[in-house]
Amino acid sequence: MDNQYQKLQGHVLRILEPATVGDKLSKFCDYTLSILVILNLVAVTLESVPELEQKFKEAFYFFEVFSVIVFTIEYLARIWSAPAKRPIVKRNHAAHTRWSYIKSFYGLIDFLSIMPFYLQAFFPGLDLRVLRTLRLIRILKLNAYNSALEDLFGAIMEEKRSFLTTLYIFIVAFVMSSSLIYFAENKVQPEDFRSIPDAMWWAIITLTTVGYGDVSPVTVMGKCIAAFTAIFGVTVVALLTGIVANSFNAQMDRRKIIFEDQVRTALLDGFLDSEEEITLDELRKKFGMSKMQADALIEHVKQTKSETS
Repeated sequence: MDNQYQKLQGHVLRILEPATVGDKLSKFCDYTLSILVILNLVAVTLESVPELEQKFKEAFYFFEVFSVIVFTIEYLARIWSAPAKRPIVKRNHAAHTRWSYIKSFYGLIDFLSIMPFYLQAFFPGLDLRVLRTLRLIRILKLNAYNSALEDLFGAIMEEKRSFLTTLYIFIVAFVMSSSLIYFAENKVQPEDFRSIPDAMWWAIITLTTVGYGDVSPVTVMGKCIAAFTAIFGVTVVALLTGIVANSFNAQMDRRKIIFEDQVRTALLDGFLDSEEEITLDELRKKFGMSKMQADALIEHVKQTKSETS
């Protein structure tokens, strides 16, 4: 009985996890949940238009109820099937693995995705705009089926020393330019530069090179500070972008090397069998490589192997 129970947990977990090659049911589940998340984002956006909200209020409500039912079932199913993700190593294995999922990034996102609806149901007086904004958190559920955010954070963490150093310089420049522009412009434009916190709006817009132009200096000193701030901002933003871009490229290069090594190992017997092809395809998807890139790398390894043999 316990064995059947564990098998059922494993089956449910396999369906809910990102699909592997040939798993049609899991792939269908992935696509269905992804489409539902996207439709929810569209619904939240359209619901903010007063005319549409009044006209389709009932339709929006029923769609939200349907979405919450699906996401709640998914959340509870993930909690229930969590023990199947790891081998049993301790007596309280089920409770431990379930709690690990609940407090994990994806567990919190899944919980926050359904929380606004229940808050609104139990506390009807809450601000609907705040709850509607919280529903946008559902977009992060897509990251479970796409490694884009993980890749970005991974690239930043690999170069965190350089990134944090540049970010520190940016913060120093932000505080200094806010303070200097306040002292230079406060007497001439007291309504625009009433305090240093007010001047921070101008500083962040200038440093990030957005430059709305709604507030601008008029004194000679203020213009000099503005010129220095703009030039410094371009430099720092370029540095931050360059650090992340280089780290991201290095990450992709390492993945290609790992993939090539896996191909070489698979080709030790001279050919790729169906199981090895499935393994390589799963690795390709995990690394976010296109089929064309993977095929090119496989052909490159085959040619190199034939030339050296």
